[in-house]
Parts: sequence; structure tokens; C-alpha cells
Amino acid sequence: MIIQMFARGIGTKLKLPVIHVFYKTLSTKSRNTSLCVYQPILANTNLSRCCSVNSKVLITEQSKPVNQPENMVISTIKPYLELMRFSRPIGWLLLYWPCTWSIALASTAGEFPNFEMLGLFGLGAVMMRGAGCTINDMWDKDIDKKVERTNNRPLVIKSLSMFDAWVFLAGQLGLSLIVLLQLNLYTIVVGASSLVLVTLYPLMKRITYWPQFVLGLTFNWGALLGWAAIHSSIDFAACLPLYAAGVAWTLFYDTIYGLQDRKDDSKHNIYSTAVLFGSKSKFWLTSFTTMSLSSLITCGVNTGQTWPYYLAVGAVGAHMFNQVRTLDIYNPQDCSDKFVSNNHIGWIMFLGIALSTLLQTPIESENINLMPN
Repeated sequence: MIIQMFARGIGTKLKLPVIHVFYKTLSTKSRNTSLCVYQPILANTNLSRCCSVNSKVLITEQSKPVNQPENMVISTIKPYLELMRFSRPIGWLLLYWPCTWSIALASTAGEFPNFEMLGLFGLGAVMMRGAGCTINDMWDKDIDKKVERTNNRPLVIKSLSMFDAWVFLAGQLGLSLIVLLQLNLYTIVVGASSLVLVTLYPLMKRITYWPQFVLGLTFNWGALLGWAAIHSSIDFAACLPLYAAGVAWTLFYDTIYGLQDRKDDSKHNIYSTAVLFGSKSKFWLTSFTTMSLSSLITCGVNTGQTWPYYLAVGAVGAHMFNQVRTLDIYNPQDCSDKFVSNNHIGWIMFLGIALSTLLQTPIESENINLMPN
């Protein structure tokens, strides 16, 4: 009995880097059957010794030397991918969708959006979102270590140094500049001006309860850039309502996102709309939804959109109101799931604008373009 208890303890708890111990049940007639063999079990494992204990066999495996050096490339780049949140594409998608809305809105009536522009803006969104995350973590590394959700980020656990982060940031901004330089001069100037907002956003959570508003101004800059990339100018009658809709949408989804950290943020004096609104968050989320939908309708009227556009606006409204209705503001996982679901709003609105523009006639489009800005 003592031997059996000892064997069970080894088989279930002992984990060694080279020697592995486990049980195997035998179909034996005798409870005292003993077995001793030497044979391969797995590709790189040999069975070297075994013995039975009351019809249970204690087996010791000795691993052969395996000449498989650690993949240094993966171990080197992994912290950088974590720094730019590469495994969480929702960030760059939320940055990308307003760009696609504007590109589709600026397209010639009866035609599909410019796929080259969609591709360039997609690359730019990935790079700029990564740069934004890097800047944010550089600002917040002392705060992140106090928040449960962020205390394992690369700069916090020191898998990367601040120098590494600076070099990586320079590389991301350099690639973003290469993408930007593919566009016209007007768009280059407008795009470069967004760096002020990208840099200031992390500071806002230290001085105002409305950092999500600054994030909205930053994340929806593409609503201006997309039109500029197509026309080398900005039609404010079209772009400003679209921009306003995007800002309200960002206030909506990032308040939901911030509800995950409300307790930690309050404890460490970090400001956010989630902390400010508290138990009244659903009222404010409903208000942001109404503001976003009103702006989208204004944009549609100003640009002479057809029925697919308004169908998309209706679907977006239903999605946002349903989020508010079913949201549990005290459940971090539910808040995270609702936040991620906002990706659906992005592609629904893009399809609506693209199909609406496709159904427009050139005459309608020309009449709209003749309207004074």
C-alpha cells in the first residue's frame, strides 16, 4: 500500500525536464505481474525501466537527446508583436473602417471603391495602430503594471527595453510614412498632422475623463484622409458628418472597453469615460449611438445616398442598441465581447456605402458635387 501511494504520487505530480513518469494499466491475471522491457515508445523517447505495483505499472521514460535548437527568430520578434498587439486585430480594424467608409463615399457613382487605396490604407492602419500601441505602452508602463489586464505587457515585464521600443516605433512610423508617400501631397499633409493626436492620446487619461474623445478624433482621421486620397481635397459636407459619426462610435465602443478596467482605473486615478459614467454608462452609450446614427443620416442626405446606405444605417443602429440592451457593465468578459463585436458595424457600414455608391447614377453624383460646401 505504501509503495502504491508513492507510485501514484510520482505518476501524478512529478514532472521532470528529461524523465517523465506515468501509469499504464495492464490486463493481467496476477496482481503481482512484473514487466521489464526496453523499446521505443515515441519518436524521441525510449522505455528504459518499469515495474508493476498491484496491476499498475510504473514506467520511466528517458528522452533521447534532441538536436532542435530554440527558434531565436520567434523568441526575438514575439515581444515586438505583443507590443503592437498583433494578435488582436480588432484595434487596426476599428482604425481601418472609417478609412474604407470615406474611400467608398468618394468613389465615382456606379463604380466600386478603389481597391489600391483600400490596400494602402489597410497597411497604414496596421502600422499606425502598432505605433499608437507602442507610444501608449511607453507612456503607461508604470500604470500598466498596476492593472491586472495589462501587467504582462513587454515593457512592464522588461522583455523589451525603452530603447527597443523607441527603435521599433521609429521603424513603424517609417513604414507608415512610406505608405503615406504613395498618396497625393494634400493627403500627405493631412495624414502627417494626425501624429499630434496619436502622441497626445495617452496623456489625456491623466488629465481628463474624456480621453475616449481624443481617441475618437485620432481613430477616425481616416474619414478625412480617404476622401482626400481620392480627390486631393476634402468635401466637408460629406466628410465632417462621417467624421462626427465615427467619433461618437469610438466614444461608444471605447467606453465599453474601458468598463473592463473601471475598478483598477478608479483605484490608480486613471481617467476615462467609463470611470466618469459609472452606473449611468448605458444612458451615455445610448446617447452616443443616437449621435452616431444622426451624423450618418446627415452624411447620407448630403451625398445623395441610395437605399443600401440607409439599410446599413438601420442595421448599425440595431446592433448598437442591442449592445446597450444586453451589456453587463460589471462583467469584464461581456464588455470585451461587446467591444470586439463592433467590427461588424465597420463592415456593415462599408458594404452599405459601397453598394449605395454603386447604385448611384453619374447625374445624381454630379448634382451632389455641385452643392456648395
